[in-house]
Amino acid sequence: MEALSRACPPPPLHTFQPSRLTGFNRVFAAGYTCAILALLYHRSLKLINSTTLPSYFISLSMLISDLLLAFQWTATQSYRMRPIYRNEFPDNPGKMVKESDFPPLDVFICTADPYKEPPMGVANTALSVMAYDYPPEKISVYVSDDGGSQLTLFAFMEAAKFASHWLPFCRKNNLVERSPEAYFASTNSWSSEAEEIKTMYDSMKFRVENVVERGKVGDEYITGEEDRKAFLKWTHGSTRQNHPTIIQVLLENNKDKDITSHLMPTLIYVSREKSKTSPHHFKAGALNVLLRVSAAMTNAPLILTLDCDMHSNDPSTPLRVLCYLLNPHDQSKIGYIQFPQYFKGINKNDTYGCEYKRLFQINPVGFDGLAGPNYFGTGCFFRRRVFFGGPLTLLSSEIPELGLSHVVNKPIQSQPIFELLHKLAGCNYENHTKWGYEVGFRYGSLVEDYYTGYRLQCGGWKSIFCNPKRAAFLGDAPITLVDLLNQQKRWAIGLLEVVFSKFSPLTYGIKSMGLLMGLAYAHNGMRAFCSIPITIYAFLPQLALLNGITIFPMVSEPWFLLYVFLFIGAYGQDLLEFILFDGTIQRWWNDQRIWMIRGVTCNLFGSVEFFLKSFGISAQGFNVTSKVVDDEQSNRYEQGVFEFGVPSPMFVSLTTAAIINLVSFVWGLFLVAFRGRQLEGMFLQMFIAGFVVVNSLPIYEAMVLRGDKGRMPVRIAIISTFLACGLVATASIALRD
Repeated sequence: MEALSRACPPPPLHTFQPSRLTGFNRVFAAGYTCAILALLYHRSLKLINSTTLPSYFISLSMLISDLLLAFQWTATQSYRMRPIYRNEFPDNPGKMVKESDFPPLDVFICTADPYKEPPMGVANTALSVMAYDYPPEKISVYVSDDGGSQLTLFAFMEAAKFASHWLPFCRKNNLVERSPEAYFASTNSWSSEAEEIKTMYDSMKFRVENVVERGKVGDEYITGEEDRKAFLKWTHGSTRQNHPTIIQVLLENNKDKDITSHLMPTLIYVSREKSKTSPHHFKAGALNVLLRVSAAMTNAPLILTLDCDMHSNDPSTPLRVLCYLLNPHDQSKIGYIQFPQYFKGINKNDTYGCEYKRLFQINPVGFDGLAGPNYFGTGCFFRRRVFFGGPLTLLSSEIPELGLSHVVNKPIQSQPIFELLHKLAGCNYENHTKWGYEVGFRYGSLVEDYYTGYRLQCGGWKSIFCNPKRAAFLGDAPITLVDLLNQQKRWAIGLLEVVFSKFSPLTYGIKSMGLLMGLAYAHNGMRAFCSIPITIYAFLPQLALLNGITIFPMVSEPWFLLYVFLFIGAYGQDLLEFILFDGTIQRWWNDQRIWMIRGVTCNLFGSVEFFLKSFGISAQGFNVTSKVVDDEQSNRYEQGVFEFGVPSPMFVSLTTAAIINLVSFVWGLFLVAFRGRQLEGMFLQMFIAGFVVVNSLPIYEAMVLRGDKGRMPVRIAIISTFLACGLVATASIALRD
């Protein structure tokens, strides 16, 4: 028997290989580090030799900028020391264990606002995971509606009925696209069966969208007494921020069957109790309620978290997860398996850099070679075990029903279960407990996903980055600039909350996970601080140029070559990585432009708001990014035209920087052409100004040439012009010897 076992080894579940760039990255890092040290030495000499207050101010500002950029570059190298690429064999788990032995899966889908996150989109997400190539009786889908809206519940009542036709249609035709909206949008040839399913879907979509437009569920759409009772759970005066617990079982996997008599997944609607006086903890609070409710109802050992707009794009995804969880050498410390975020609907050149290629694709490969990627907030499979202690410690549950070994042996719709569920979903249940601090998804930051993954890895858990050729999930990205900047400002504030907490990656993180992982998390956490050097480089060299002050070496000086190497080296390596991850030069250009735009807008404003909040001056809430755009916005986005339109304060700093760079660049050309000034003394300052001008072309166009609704608001243009004039006048006085 032993000889037979050696002759027939078990089929491989997964493999990995190091990146071919590892050696290059390490050699380049050594050389670039020497260049950075030389730059800092040069900056320090300039500071020491400053003889006037203006020159001292300029030298100090540039040294601070270069120190912050040097830290960010150093932290980035943690991703480049051990990047690895993984490959799974999703056909092999079924060869090792029977489907009946696959672990049950609980899916958590979160939504918060039926007007910003259309219920039909959320329903498509749920339907796509209900149709996984996985035993349906082992799938339970929990939909958290933090808005407590009847509109969302109605959409899922309709989705539950449609699922009885959709799931067997997917199974029979072996569809890959299992989100109905995505499937019907990508298919042009129809069979009679497909036409019938599409007619059913369009009818459902019409009813749901009609209800959302009217803002209420009309009596004509309530077809049964049970549905009517469900809507009576809303009390008079219920609002988004003040409503009772509402839990509705829409499908039950040991009872409900589709039209072919196959069992269907469980589908449960959950709206946790909310009170104006109780903390909500935003998305992490909703996830913790689902964690408790699901423990009492199904208690699956495997949990998938999904954003409401992130539908499944590959039905074999759970089998890829099993490729890691069934491997006895891997599973002891693996806490979660993270899939990258990919987005549909992004235009050809990704105008706003919404692909987040570095954040969601490039950096996680480097993370994976260390202790694994951070948690993105969606597209992540967790072992339930990770939320109740470290790999070697298990925290006790306050009630038996929340224990990992709890077996649900009562009907999930029984009275005792429902009484327990309402207690678990109550807004005061977590008072004086460890929930959110040592148990469950973590509280303490607006970016609860980053913070949760970080705390889990500090506790000893490892993670896996699973990036198959076909994207496992597809979501929606912001396609207006103001939505992007508001989202990023919230991220900036939340990340700084972690950096300046007692769990800072620079202290607690390095101590718990090691230097490289601590620096990797610090790079993410402190990216808002890039606003300081970006803002200084966007204004100071240009204002100095307008006042005839040179702050960089002349072209003929040896130090000039150092600046050229630092610029080309950083941008060249960034471009190389971008292209190797299937990027294009135009997308890379737009990505670096958005990096600079974020520096003088959302990251700058987020940093200021965080520090004001720290002194009790300001407060920041959770804002849902809108998933709804009108046709004109969509058309402009497809054409790659920047969308301004809204008079956001963040556009003031952006436009002011664009104006000052244009004026200083033109003034530099004038000095060279008509005043006989030597270009070599001003070259680097003019290059920086010119580089910003080229990146700012969409801003100038929006200010002067456009007349559509997406143009730069006139008020913003006027305020920015006056502010730019004021800065130039102030600088001419301040920089005067």
